[in-house]
Amino acid sequence: MDLKSSKAAAASPQAKPGTAYRAVAGKPARPGKPAGPGWLQRLLAQVPQLLPSSCALCGAAGRETLCAPCHKRFYTRQHRRCIQCALPMPVTGKELRCGACLKDRPAFDATIVATDYFAPSDQLALALKFGGDLRLAPLLARLIFDATRRNPVPGSDVQLPMPTLLAPVPLGLARLQERGFNQALEIARPLGKLMDIPVHPRLLERKKETEAQSALPVGARVRNVRSAFALPFAAMDQVRGLHVGIVDDVMTTGATLNEVAIVLKRHGARRVTNLVFARTLPV
Repeated sequence: MDLKSSKAAAASPQAKPGTAYRAVAGKPARPGKPAGPGWLQRLLAQVPQLLPSSCALCGAAGRETLCAPCHKRFYTRQHRRCIQCALPMPVTGKELRCGACLKDRPAFDATIVATDYFAPSDQLALALKFGGDLRLAPLLARLIFDATRRNPVPGSDVQLPMPTLLAPVPLGLARLQERGFNQALEIARPLGKLMDIPVHPRLLERKKETEAQSALPVGARVRNVRSAFALPFAAMDQVRGLHVGIVDDVMTTGATLNEVAIVLKRHGARRVTNLVFARTLPV
């Protein structure tokens, strides 16, 4: 190395700490200025795009949790559904509610679902709830959000009002400790962002531990969740006059969601809408 190049190297300013991270985060580093406080968030935001991923249903490689062909095949068909309990209804007919809801109207006012609970959609719900695959929660939230923008009665001008507050169906303490998370809350958080609606994680509480509804016969499910839910004292005045959206992963008989709606209506909620990923079909 000659003397001139040696002096030039010695005179060149050294990069200050943080400038390399700014460059990685996608913004050109400006010498002399340290990275701002948000550099780590910007870096982490790009991580999912850099990691290999695969479709949760077919396993095809890609950046999305659900590939475009699977989305088109399983989540773009519109069915005519009961606006109250979301069970499929015949295409013909003028009634907006099914016979069961007309005969014994539930406490909730409407139900919006992304799909029915059968293969392969049931595997998404099971993988989230029992497999702990939390990456699926934003996907299920997105599919519910898509359902909120569809007409519940194709071909009609029926429009369901959207809630002004979201809350998850709460888990009992023992089950929460066993599972480590509440799948309904994991779905509610990204759903609230998509719908631009605030989420109240602790609007409801479960007063007593109940058996898993899936393990009980239909007739015992209502008794199992009776008086199981309550509003904490601090939340008792937060639902009066409001339209509350209740988020859950699967709706089977609707007994749990009905009990939740009873509690909310008792404390003055004006309207209750269920926002659910999958609806179990009657046997």
